[in-house]
Order: sequence, then C-alpha cells, then structure tokens
Amino acid sequence: MELERIIKKLKSHTPTILGSEKFSKYAVMLPLVQKEDEIHVLFEVRSLELRRQPGEICFPGGRIDLQDIDEKGAALRETVEELGISRSEITNIFPLDYMISPFGMIVYPFVGLITNPENIHPNPSEVGEVFTVPISFFIHHSPSIYHINFKAEPEENFPYELIAGGENYNWRTRDLEEYFYLYHDKVIWGLTARILSHFIEMVR
Repeated sequence: MELERIIKKLKSHTPTILGSEKFSKYAVMLPLVQKEDEIHVLFEVRSLELRRQPGEICFPGGRIDLQDIDEKGAALRETVEELGISRSEITNIFPLDYMISPFGMIVYPFVGLITNPENIHPNPSEVGEVFTVPISFFIHHSPSIYHINFKAEPEENFPYELIAGGENYNWRTRDLEEYFYLYHDKVIWGLTARILSHFIEMVR
C-alpha cells in the first residue's frame, strides 16, 4: 500500500470510540419538575408487563432508532411516548456525560424541565407509575456504593501458548461500582442512580 493512500485515509478519519459500532446505543432523560416550592426529579417505575427489568425504577428513555435525528431527539421521543406529554412541554434540555457500560451499551443522558407535570399521562404498557423526589434529598443524601468484581474466564480453547505467562497469565479483574439511593420504599440504583449522582455533583 502506498504512503500517499495511507495518509489520505488517516486525514479523512474522524476518531470515535473503538468498537462503538458494536455497542447498543440508548438515550435517557432526567426529568425535572417544579413542585410546590422546589425542583423535583421525576422517576418511572417500569411496567410489570415488560420483559426486561419489570418493576425497576428508571428515567424515560430507550434505544436510539434510525429515525432519530440524534441522541437528544431519541431522549425526547422516548420521554414524550412514555409520559404522554407534548414535545413543547419539555424545555431547558442539556446533555450530561455519556456512559459506556461494561455490558456493551453507550448511554447518552440529558436533563430536561417538564413545564406542565399535571399533563403527564404515563403509557401503561411501559410505565407502572411515576413519582418525584425533591432534589434537596439527593443533595443531602449521598448514594451508598457497592462493588461488583468480574473475574476473567477465557473460553476452553483459549490459546494460552501464544501469550506470555500461559495459563498463569495475570488477568486484570474488573470492578464495577453500583450506586443506591433509598427514598422511603423506593430503591433507585444501577445506571439510573449513576446518572443521577453525576447530575447532583454538577449542580451541588
């Protein structure tokens, strides 16, 4: 291959996350509502009829589809569909840091203000209920953090003879932090709690 062709290829390349084309991509919305004299965070409880994570607490969101203009568009579409509100009732939309999950997902979170929360009519096929928590609760209560350790287990025909150390190779262990917030009888954890913690640190 000629050097000129290699340089041309490099010049036209836009860097991204290596292997990201294989990742599932999701967008979520952290909804804020004005309630009484304080800003609250709104949460969904996933319908018990759903196959994946029924009954768990989450933010509106889902997989980014081909018809979505971008990640923000996907977050808005999912929020409108799940909460039964109009697009015009979501304002002040800002991106948070996106997350790369060890389980092959990239999650793009956004924050948005729902201007007329009284108009919320959750889609029962996806949402069992909604509830809100004052933002002050999260500012004054840090999450509990627990650790999950993943052990490397190469497949049976792994070519140990090709690597230094062979079967005694010192694999790195993977540590995953899981965040938990407890609010009355509600358990907010997982990616939802991680996104929430990041948001609270930004506004604290």
